[in-house]
Amino acid sequence: MWPVDAESLRETQHGLAAARPRPWQAEPAGARISGCWACFPRGLSGRGGTHDPAWAASVVLVGGRVVDRSVVEGYAGAPYTPGLLALRLGPLLEKVVRSLAAPPDVLLLDATGRDHPRRAGLALHLGAELDVPTVGVTHRPLLAEGEWPADVRGAVAPLRIGREEVARWVRTQPGTRPLVVHPGWRVDLDQAVAVVMAATASRRTPEPLRRARQLAREARVDQPHASPKLSPWPPTE
Repeated sequence: MWPVDAESLRETQHGLAAARPRPWQAEPAGARISGCWACFPRGLSGRGGTHDPAWAASVVLVGGRVVDRSVVEGYAGAPYTPGLLALRLGPLLEKVVRSLAAPPDVLLLDATGRDHPRRAGLALHLGAELDVPTVGVTHRPLLAEGEWPADVRGAVAPLRIGREEVARWVRTQPGTRPLVVHPGWRVDLDQAVAVVMAATASRRTPEPLRRARQLAREARVDQPHASPKLSPWPPTE
């Protein structure tokens, strides 16, 4: 069960930060790597609100080929508050991942892990709920600080809170802004970087996450209470 208020979520996060689940041992090459993404109606501003309509998508790739995908429609559970993203999106993202034909080997999402006031962002929390290894991928850190890496594909640089390395800058493509890679549930820093690089082709964003973002936006409609319209599956091209 997902917490329904800030106090209970903070308590859950403290517990997750202290948890020591069995580490993920598989190699990213050949793994079923999924990305999940949620979006809201166009024109929302600020923190948003409880019950904002939302569309979530999850796409699974193996070796660059889409093998599964899912879209669900739902509602935000709360306004956006830094450090409490699980209240807004946790149940919806869990629902879309569980609606896949089979669980992914590892899941990418736009959320933090240890770079968090209580060291347990949504990337860690969602993985614990699903018992699926997870990696967070964001455009900027939440609390951590560190210099950018060299402008070379695969270059990394630490992001720290105090002396603790909680995430890494990763340059997925030269000439572009690096991404922040966050270890989530059952995944350490080295594995998190390896998963992101294995899932990244010619674009800056890892392909499963990019595909999920695209699918969620395609499902979104201008009328906030209409059902999303999905393109046929399997794809015809």
